Amino acid sequence: MNVTLVVLASNWYQELVGLIPDGQLFSWRSVFDALPKIIEKLPTTLLLTLGGALFGLVLALIFAIVKINRVKILYPIQALFVSFLRGTPVLVQLMLTYYGIPLVLKAVNMRFGTGFNINAIPASAFAIVAFSFNEAAYASETIRAAILSVSAGEIEAARSLGMTNAQVYRRVIIPNAAVVATPTLINSLIGLTKGTSLAFSAGVVEVFAQAQILGGADYRYFERFISVALVYWAVNIIIEQIGRFIERRMAIEAPEALASTSQVKGDIR
Repeated sequence: MNVTLVVLASNWYQELVGLIPDGQLFSWRSVFDALPKIIEKLPTTLLLTLGGALFGLVLALIFAIVKINRVKILYPIQALFVSFLRGTPVLVQLMLTYYGIPLVLKAVNMRFGTGFNINAIPASAFAIVAFSFNEAAYASETIRAAILSVSAGEIEAARSLGMTNAQVYRRVIIPNAAVVATPTLINSLIGLTKGTSLAFSAGVVEVFAQAQILGGADYRYFERFISVALVYWAVNIIIEQIGRFIERRMAIEAPEALASTSQVKGDIR
């Protein structure tokens, strides 16, 4: 990231941008000279994305297990919670988190005499919480379907070896389900990356908010939004390529293909 910023902020880049025509109605120069300042906020966008994805994945796994096993008390709570998260806009959830968590902490301070410093909590923390729960609501169904797709024979074989339920999940179910769920989860990650643009509503200055700030300085909003669109596009292309690499690494070769490969090797010998 620092290398990219150094390259874009270097003299040769500024000189190159200076060669681009600067029109009155539309300016390509304004598109490219905004890139260094927009990319400065890319770590914030990536923090929101990765934080929301990691915590959301853990919550989604918990939601999926609760739903599959119909855990008493927890199952109706999970069903209501997921229904609410899937039925309301993420922007509304972001605002509820941004204004709701401070109220809860104030109530805790008043009730138990604790000293939580609400003002010390960064706005990005509220955004990560909101994105995590929203991501969990959708990813939980993906993970649930992937878990149910695991062969019952493999599960029974694991249990026959004396494995506990936790070991069966950790050693058999989750590894196999991950292969099925990964493509959909990568698509969800791309959607989450784009969704982080809503974090500006909670006062988080990420790449989209930075583009708005730059546009407000010279009223070149259209050009600045093209700049931030290019940044989002590049980031999501990288995520997509990483996802394809992970899929290839996790792919399990079919038994027929393994047999064919062994036969070919035997014929060669």
